[in-house]
Amino acid sequence: MLQKILARMRRAIEDYHMIKDGDKIAVGVSGGKDSQLLLLAFRDLQKFLPQKFEFVAITIDLGFENFDRDSLLSFYNSINVEYHIEKTNISQVVFEARNEQHPCALCSNMKRGALYNSAVKLACNKAAFAHHMDDVIETFMMSQLYEGRIHTFSPVTHLDRKNIILIRPMIYIKESFIYETVKTLGLNSVGSGCPSDGTTKRQKIKELIEEMSKENPHLKSNLFGAIQRAEICGWKPGNGRSN
Repeated sequence: MLQKILARMRRAIEDYHMIKDGDKIAVGVSGGKDSQLLLLAFRDLQKFLPQKFEFVAITIDLGFENFDRDSLLSFYNSINVEYHIEKTNISQVVFEARNEQHPCALCSNMKRGALYNSAVKLACNKAAFAHHMDDVIETFMMSQLYEGRIHTFSPVTHLDRKNIILIRPMIYIKESFIYETVKTLGLNSVGSGCPSDGTTKRQKIKELIEEMSKENPHLKSNLFGAIQRAEICGWKPGNGRSN
């Protein structure tokens, strides 16, 4: 199953010219199933992609007491990759100093900023996130229902302030296929310790889409195809194929 993951990632990398010779890529690893699989895939992609590149795994420790650092270290050591764990006080800022009622947006922004700063310190010119097809669709829906606009993230984004290019090589992969692959590989998610897990706006949108998909099994493919055809946020028309 990992081979199918690699094939879809390679197609996204080629379609959007994500990787070039000489790149050093910061792979964002939260410890969840998506980012663990992304890191494993990068380890294998490095062996057969024509582009010659380096990568380093970066984890942002948000400062939650229940963060399972030992399990994350065990995972990193078991696959023999370079890694860096950046300790922060983001949890204290978001949940104590700011006491945010809806903390996810602020937490996410601060976490991304910390990762970009770490990437720059480690001489990386690119960063890779494990956003998959479902993330694209959910962000598209959230922007309309909660913000009143049509928006989702781009496969490739240039961050001018940090001079970093952000890439998302898993955009052609459905979350369900990631679950199946992770289960087959025997990977275990590493908990962040965040008290808001499972209660976010994104979770509500995910449940809404799943409910609607019972009536229309092609819902996700239709939405993803619409995003590509509309060229939202730099997206260009593609075939929208998935597993």
